[in-house]
Amino acid sequence: MGKKEIFYIVVTALLFSTMEVVLKIAGQELDAYQLTFIRFAIGGIFLIPFAVKEMKKRAVKLTRGDWLYLTGLGTLCICISMLAFQIGIDHTNANLASVIICSNPIFVMIFAHFMVNDRFTKRKALVLGISVLGLIVAANPFGLAAGNTPFGILCMVIASVTFGLYTTAGKLRIAKIGGIPQTCLSFILGSIVMLIPMGILHKPIIAGIGMSNILVVLYIGVLVTGVGYLCYFLAIDSCGPANASIAFFVKPMFAPIIALLVLHESLTWNMILGIAMLLIGSLINMWTGRKPQRP
Repeated sequence: MGKKEIFYIVVTALLFSTMEVVLKIAGQELDAYQLTFIRFAIGGIFLIPFAVKEMKKRAVKLTRGDWLYLTGLGTLCICISMLAFQIGIDHTNANLASVIICSNPIFVMIFAHFMVNDRFTKRKALVLGISVLGLIVAANPFGLAAGNTPFGILCMVIASVTFGLYTTAGKLRIAKIGGIPQTCLSFILGSIVMLIPMGILHKPIIAGIGMSNILVVLYIGVLVTGVGYLCYFLAIDSCGPANASIAFFVKPMFAPIIALLVLHESLTWNMILGIAMLLIGSLINMWTGRKPQRP
C-alpha cells in the first residue's frame, strides 16, 4: 500500500474510534432520535459532491426500484440500526458499545450465506464461536460494570445485528450504484424517513443545539459520519475491501483507550480479554489460507 492508501485507512480508524465517546458526550444533551437524524443528514449532505462525481463517472441511472432499495437501506441503517446504536450508547459505557458494534462482521457472515450466496464454512463457524464468546466475556453479563445496563447491551446487539444486515443488503446493488453514492443517498433518504417517527413522538429536530454542543454535533456529522465514510470508501477504491477493513480491525483496540482517557471509563481484564478474542476471530476471518503457487 502507498502513502495515500495508508492515510485513508488511518483517518478512517481514528475517526471511527472516537465515535462512541463523542456520541456519549452529545447524548447527554440531545435526544437519541435527534442526534441520529442530524448526524446522518449532515453526513449525507457532505457526501453529495463526491457521490455526484462518482455517478457521472460511472454513468449511473437510477430506476424506481433503485430508489426504493436505497430508501429501504437507509431506513434499516438509520431508523433501526443507528437509532438502537445511539440508545445503546446512552445506556452502556462507550468502551463496551464500541466492542459490540465492531462485532457486526460476524452477522454479515450469517446474512451473506442466505442473501448473496456466500457459503458458511467451518472456518466462519469457528470465527462466529470465538467472536460470540469474546462478546460475552467483554460484556460480563454476570457482573456488569458500572454504567452498563442489560437494556443498553440489548440495544447494542440489535444495532450490531441490523448493521450486519444493512452491510449485506448493501452488496446487492453496490456494483451498479457505487459505494459513495449508495451511502450518500441511503443516509439522506433514511434521515427523511426518520422525520416520520420523530414527528409522531414529538421529538426535537434542532431544539437544544447551541454554543455548548454545536462543535460536537459538527464533529459527529461532518468528520465522523462524512469524512470517515468517505475515507473508508476511498480506501476500498484504492487498495480493496480487505485492506480497508483494517480500520475496523484497529477500532476495538483504540476506542476503549480513548474512552479511558476522555470519559475515564475503566478498562477491565474481561474487556481486554474479550477484545483479544474478537481480534483473533477477525484474524482468522481475514486469513485466506491460500498457499502461493509455484511457477
